[in-house]
Amino acid sequence: MHIAVIGTGIVGVCTAAWLQRDGHQVTFIDPLEPGEACSFGNAGSLSPSACLPVGMPGMWKRVPRWLLDPLGPLTVRWRYAPVVLPWLVRMLQHSTREEVTRIATALRTLLEPIFDCYDPLLAHADAQALVSRSGCLYVYSSREAAAQWQWGMNLRRSLGVKLVDVERDELEALEPDLKGRFRFGLLAPDNGSTADPSALVKALHARCIVDGARRNGHSVVGFERQGGRVTGVQLDSGGSLAVDGVVVAAGAWSAPLAAALGERVPLETQRGYHVTVRSSNLALRHTVMAVEHNLMVNPMAMGLRLAGTVEFAGLQAPPNYERADALLQQGRHLFPHLDTSEITRWMGHRPCLPDSLPVVGRARGADNAWLAFGHGHMGMCMGASTGREIAHLVAGRAPQVDLTPFRPDRF
Repeated sequence: MHIAVIGTGIVGVCTAAWLQRDGHQVTFIDPLEPGEACSFGNAGSLSPSACLPVGMPGMWKRVPRWLLDPLGPLTVRWRYAPVVLPWLVRMLQHSTREEVTRIATALRTLLEPIFDCYDPLLAHADAQALVSRSGCLYVYSSREAAAQWQWGMNLRRSLGVKLVDVERDELEALEPDLKGRFRFGLLAPDNGSTADPSALVKALHARCIVDGARRNGHSVVGFERQGGRVTGVQLDSGGSLAVDGVVVAAGAWSAPLAAALGERVPLETQRGYHVTVRSSNLALRHTVMAVEHNLMVNPMAMGLRLAGTVEFAGLQAPPNYERADALLQQGRHLFPHLDTSEITRWMGHRPCLPDSLPVVGRARGADNAWLAFGHGHMGMCMGASTGREIAHLVAGRAPQVDLTPFRPDRF
């Protein structure tokens, strides 16, 4: 079939690559270049362990204090508050222990096969060098501090995540640059990362083009339908593209397209920031998650990336780069010897749903339209497995993952 894939981020590109393995013709539709937006600015983590949702038990107690701090881990711009507060209430409703266990169990099914799903795509694109499997360190100021997060870590272990206690001496031997600030850690040896997430997406996209995919640089404004099927994609140029099917993988911009296909999904943008320290003099060998500071630190090809925080302000508000500067201040505090003379800053739109689960499945409004978006903080982690499952659905095969928790009509 001829399938239009709307979106050239990691989810769209991986979906296209899996569709091509089944012999389908693919046309990408996206006004952005491949590997931009969140596919450029994410922390580069490829983590089978990252199965915990954003909303965790007891979070509601901390939210008021966070909201009073404009540079804290979670903030809402006051003009946007009336829009997002109902969404936040829904998120907190999903933060009970029972709900978190259900959500984590579902997320783990898409996360566990990360490398099984990426490996054939990377090999075909000759892009294996862009991914490493050196593990991730969750680090803490002390073992006592780590106990505050023990319930979540035990949940991870119960779902098959391997976590190894790392005492102070071993931690400092693994990562000498952590000496002084962190005295206990948990090593997730099965985790990996990419040194350049944008280059990874571009490499997979380029292979798709070599294999016959086409690219259209317009925006989608609607769909042509006949007899319960999509027959064409309407473009902002005034033209249309005839198709046999469509996959919506447009990240934070997916909600209007899903609505046009019969699915009203409560999609929000959790605006994320990063600072990349190009002049970094650290020699980290692992991705490091400083849990107490909600700070992800990843050594990348372009420098040391510091990422974290959540801001709610919608798709149109300009960035507040003071939030990126706050990340840099945390980096300086945790690594006093870090050379920060050369930095870049970034803001992007993470596509998030109140239950922290993505939408993966067929749209109700058309038999040949599929939705693949809302991966939140874990698009790089779940992009390849989502692509594989969408390809199964398009082909009429049984999925390898139970997609019931991700169904578009669950809202």
